[in-house]
Amino acid sequence: MIPLNAPNLVTLSRIILIPLIIGLYYLPEEWLSYQGKNLAATVVFILAAATDWLDGYLARRLDQISAFGAFLDPVADKLIVVGALVALLHLGRVDMLVALIIVGREIAISALREWMAKVGQAKSVAVAFIGKLKTVGQMIAIPLLLYNDELFGIVDCQWLGTVLINVAAVLTVVSMLYYLRKALPYASVHS
Repeated sequence: MIPLNAPNLVTLSRIILIPLIIGLYYLPEEWLSYQGKNLAATVVFILAAATDWLDGYLARRLDQISAFGAFLDPVADKLIVVGALVALLHLGRVDMLVALIIVGREIAISALREWMAKVGQAKSVAVAFIGKLKTVGQMIAIPLLLYNDELFGIVDCQWLGTVLINVAAVLTVVSMLYYLRKALPYASVHS
């Protein structure tokens, strides 16, 4: 039985928002202008990112931390980033190599964490500062790239978003190497 408490419902809402981000770009121009689609997708992504903070806050505040929530939260985080990257790739706003690096790392580290949990070393690959820094870079870059216009007449969102997503891609590789190095001592012992 899935515990449908408030934090888990907030996390599920993040997953539900993913098709909305992508679907906005399929709306006819008569319904929503190109700039309107960009703004709406940006707002939806920011709302989804805010739910990441909210579900954790509610879980702690209401004392409703669950194993299902601990599993679902990082899955929702990865899905929202991958969904947005697919949309940005389709729109030609992110380089294919950058998207591949970010998505590939998420898959590889998820598999690594699962394997480390099986050998009783899950804490060895717990989220590190470099991973959090990578996530912050992505979470700032993606809405900038979705918005794809000047902000307040001074910030070129496409340029700044591209710089930040490229920095996030570099941090993605560095964090993946960090986690692999942490797991390496257990590779020969448990092979």
